[in-house]
Amino acid sequence: MRLVFAGTPAVAVPTLHALAAEHEIVGVVTRPDAPLGRKRVLTPSPVAAAADDLGLPVIKTARLDEDATAQITALDAELGVIVAYGGIVREPLLSAPALGWINLHFSLLPAWRGAAPVQRALIAGDAELGVSVFQLVPALDAGDVFAMRAVALPDGATAEVALDVLAADGADLTREVVAGIAAGTASAVPQVGEPSLAPKLTLADGLLDFTQPTDAVFARYRGVTPEPGAHSTLDGARLKILTAVPASDAPALEPGTLHGTKTSVLIGTADGALEVTRVQPAGKGAMNAADWWRGLHAEHDLRVGA
Repeated sequence: MRLVFAGTPAVAVPTLHALAAEHEIVGVVTRPDAPLGRKRVLTPSPVAAAADDLGLPVIKTARLDEDATAQITALDAELGVIVAYGGIVREPLLSAPALGWINLHFSLLPAWRGAAPVQRALIAGDAELGVSVFQLVPALDAGDVFAMRAVALPDGATAEVALDVLAADGADLTREVVAGIAAGTASAVPQVGEPSLAPKLTLADGLLDFTQPTDAVFARYRGVTPEPGAHSTLDGARLKILTAVPASDAPALEPGTLHGTKTSVLIGTADGALEVTRVQPAGKGAMNAADWWRGLHAEHDLRVGA
C-alpha cells in the first residue's frame, strides 16, 4: 500500500520501520527540529532521523495547517498511519488518504484517551496495559477499533520502560492491521465501555505525596519517570527522585521522614517506606542517594514535603 506516516518521538520509530519493510511510505510527517541539551542544539525528531536513514521524504510541521494539508494530500496515499505525532488531524486532511487514517494508541481503548495514556494508567495502578489500533475520527481517540492487545510489563516498569515495550508490540499490531486493510479483510468495531481521559502531564503531577500508602506513591513514581519526573521538597528546594522501589523490612517511619542507610535512603509512607537509590538535589547533578545523605551530615532524620 501507499502509506503516509505521521509520528515524532522514539516510540513511533518501531512502527515506521515495520511498515517501511512491507509497504511504500510516500511521506513521513513529523514535528520540526527542536533544541535539545545544555547547548540547545536543533535536533531532528527520532522519527525524522529514522526516515532519513530509510531514505524517505519528510514533511516537518508544527501544525497540520492548510499548507501541510496540501503537501500531504499531494502524496496521494491510500492510508495514513499516525503514532504520537503531537498534533490533531482535522478535515479535509482526515479524508485525504482514500482509506483515511489509523492511529496506534498506547492503551486498551476506551481507557485512557489522550496524550499520556501509559503514564496515567501507571499512576492509577492499572494491572493491565496494552495497545489499540483504531480508525481516526474527529473526536479524541474515539474511533472504531481494528485490534487491541494486552501487553505484559516487567515488574515495577516505569513509563519509559513501559513505552519501549508497548512500542514494539504496537508496531507488530499495526503491521497486522495494515496488512488486513491491504487484503480487504480488516474490520473495526465500536469501542465498548466507559472512557477515561489521559491529559498531558505537568510538573505538578510528579509531586509524590508520602501521606499515601507505598503502592500509591510507587505507582505515581512509575508513571512520572522520567518525565516530568518524580520529586518532593526538602527545606523548600526541589529534590528529584530518580530511582526508587518499595522498601522491604523498613523501620517504622512517619510519612515523609528520611532515613539514611549504607546504600540508600528510606522515605516513610502511610504504611511503609519507599527505598530511594538515586536523587538529584536542586542545582546539582544526579547522585547516589546514600552519598547525598552522607553529604547532608544530618544528625537526625529529616522530612521531605513539609
